[in-house]
Amino acid sequence: MLNQAVQFLLGTFINLFVFAVLLRFYMQVMRAPFRNPFAQFIVALTDFAVRPLRKVIPGLWGLDLSCLLLALFAEFLLIAAVQWLNGFPFMVAPGTAYLGFLLLTAAKLLKLSLYLLIAVVFAQAVLSWVNPFNPLQPVLTALSRPFTRFFQRVIPPIANVDLSPLFVFIAAELVLMLPVTWLEVLAFRLI
Repeated sequence: MLNQAVQFLLGTFINLFVFAVLLRFYMQVMRAPFRNPFAQFIVALTDFAVRPLRKVIPGLWGLDLSCLLLALFAEFLLIAAVQWLNGFPFMVAPGTAYLGFLLLTAAKLLKLSLYLLIAVVFAQAVLSWVNPFNPLQPVLTALSRPFTRFFQRVIPPIANVDLSPLFVFIAAELVLMLPVTWLEVLAFRLI
C-alpha cells in the first residue's frame, strides 16, 4: 500500500516536471513566442535544471538538447525507481534489461509527447471558440499549427467549423495504440 503511494507520488511529480521540460523543448522547436506569461512560467519552472545543463550539453541544429536529455534522464530515473520499488534485481540483471529500460523510457517520452499534443490542440480549439484573444493563444497556436495545418489542407471546414483538431486526436491515438504500445511491449520483454 505504501509502495503504491510512493510510486504514485514519484510518477506524478516527475511526469509533471517532464511535461514542463518537454513543453519548453517543443516551444523552442516550434518557435513559440516566449514573451508570454505562460511561456515565462514554463521557463521559470524548468530553468533551475536546464540552465546548468546548457553549460555542459550544447545545442544541435537549433535544438535545445539539454531539455530533451533532461526529460529522458528524469523519465529513466522514474522507471528505475519504480522498478526498484517493485523489487527488480539491479545487481544481477542481464544487460538486455537496461536496454529494455532505455526502450521503455523512449516509449514513455513519446507517449507523454503525444498526450501533450492532444492537450495543446484541445486547449487551442476550445480557446479559439471561447476567447480567441487570450494571451495563451499565440503559444498554443504555434505548438498546434504544424499538426493541424496538414489536415486543414486535406479537409475543408464544414459550415465554418474546422475539423482538423479531431483528426489530430485520431492520428495521435493511432500512434499511441500501434507503435508506442509495440515499443512498450518490446521493452517489457527485454526487462
